[in-house]
Amino acid sequence: MSELLFDEIFKVEDVDPDGKKYDKVSRIVARSEKRDMYMLLDVNTEIYPMRKNERFLMALSPSLVLKTKDGLVSIQDKFEYIMHGRLYNITNEGSSKSQLEVEVYASFGGLQLMLRGHASHCVQFVVDQKLFLLLRKVES
Repeated sequence: MSELLFDEIFKVEDVDPDGKKYDKVSRIVARSEKRDMYMLLDVNTEIYPMRKNERFLMALSPSLVLKTKDGLVSIQDKFEYIMHGRLYNITNEGSSKSQLEVEVYASFGGLQLMLRGHASHCVQFVVDQKLFLLLRKVES
């Protein structure tokens, strides 16, 4: 039981920018609306198609059960696509403390996530952490 580690609305900027490499998987390039986070995400588009300019909510959580003021709440029914995996690397890419950027890398059964942005948005992440990645499309 826990809280969401990260949640944000993203907009798909590109799909398969380096060409389609797999039949059932696409690499999504997206940018968040509020925190200026950049994301690369592999998605099984056979079961969850994603298109350029679509908006979606992406959440990262250590559990599918959250502790709220109303007690324990299951969140899996609030999302359309869920993957389970492990965070395997965090790199510091920024050159100055005021503009410190980090890249967070996670693998979900071989499907990859790279999330880049200001370190203040990624303080709850640790290497070797188990994660659920949850997606839900939102209206434009």
